[in-house]
Amino acid sequence: MRWGLGFAVMASFFIGILPFHAGAEPLKTLSLENCYRMALKQSEEVAVRAELITETEGRFQQALSGLLPKITFSSIDKKQDGDGGSAFTRRNVPERKFTFSQPLFSGFKEFAAMRGSKSEKRLREQEKARAEQLLLVDVSDSFHLLLQQRREIGVLDAIRQTLRERIRELEDREKIGRSRASERVAVQAQLYRVEAEWEQAQTREQVSFQLLQFLTGLDVIAELADPGPELPALGPEEAYRAKGPSRPDVKGAEQSLEISRQELKVARSKFFPTAGLEGNYYVERSGAAQDVKWDASLNVDVPLFQGGGAVGANKEAESVVRQADLKLQQTRRVADQEIRDAYTEYGGALARLRALTKALEATEESYQMQVQEYRLNLVSNLEVLSTLQILQDARRDLTSALYDAHRLYWKLQATAGESIG
Repeated sequence: MRWGLGFAVMASFFIGILPFHAGAEPLKTLSLENCYRMALKQSEEVAVRAELITETEGRFQQALSGLLPKITFSSIDKKQDGDGGSAFTRRNVPERKFTFSQPLFSGFKEFAAMRGSKSEKRLREQEKARAEQLLLVDVSDSFHLLLQQRREIGVLDAIRQTLRERIRELEDREKIGRSRASERVAVQAQLYRVEAEWEQAQTREQVSFQLLQFLTGLDVIAELADPGPELPALGPEEAYRAKGPSRPDVKGAEQSLEISRQELKVARSKFFPTAGLEGNYYVERSGAAQDVKWDASLNVDVPLFQGGGAVGANKEAESVVRQADLKLQQTRRVADQEIRDAYTEYGGALARLRALTKALEATEESYQMQVQEYRLNLVSNLEVLSTLQILQDARRDLTSALYDAHRLYWKLQATAGESIG
């Protein structure tokens, strides 16, 4: 659903300031989506988040290895002092063996570590998704800011043209004695002010270009796809707030809580006994045991007293769980508040845009009437200049309000956990 505001006035306003290339090849245009896709490839922050996902996969493999059997081969060549007269005094004592070990029970800490690693991977995925959404806000801000500055330059160009035409008219009237020289000088002074503002707008346009260039990695940004005067309608606030629990940072906080719970299980495993099976197969032995080819042992360790270390680790892990739970509650409340604020800002931007569209229409009509009345000597040149200044401000305010509304729309989308595509 699309929404238009005084479409005829807005369309004619933008047609008047958009560049026109007659008979030329159309310039390649970049949409906001194009710029965002390029920024995703360029962003180091997003790349770091992707590497963190790979890092958690490595930790999962390490946790899994604690449950799997281990096989090693040992080769020992021992030399000792002796006369070699018996098996106990031989000078060379070789030993070659395969060792098999299998953990049987360790308080379920490996299972908890594996579940924690899975939750950490999901956390990193959510952090990456949120980083991409925040990057969209940055790209949208720079994209629409650059458009705003370029369109403002167009507005100032139109104002300069109007003032030059006004000066020529006053020069003609001055020749026949219907205008004073002071009236022409006043318009020239205003023209100089507009030219100064034009130079300032050029500087802001260059800064905005460099910001978008930094985000996208593009060397040249010839033309941007202008979204125009239409903006998406604002739906019910409840529909946006309902998306808050699904926002990546909220989901990430849930995974952080789950990670802390699994770490608590790991801490509690220190109170449980551990059991493991170990076996050796001897390829070569010497001495009295040279005919023994294999042996096996069941090892059970029961913790009786650890100096309070296990108790302290358990208390620490319990505190981390409570902190993660509080952080989750805070993240949910912050997400809801941010959505409400962004909704209010976008709604206010739409209302401001409606009012400024009407103001521009009325000011353009007033200026045309003032020009006609001046030619009939019904108003002074000062009144015409005052109205022209109001018209200039109205055009610039409308340009600023339009692109502010576009920026706030994408901010609302990202705040609600949405993105492009």
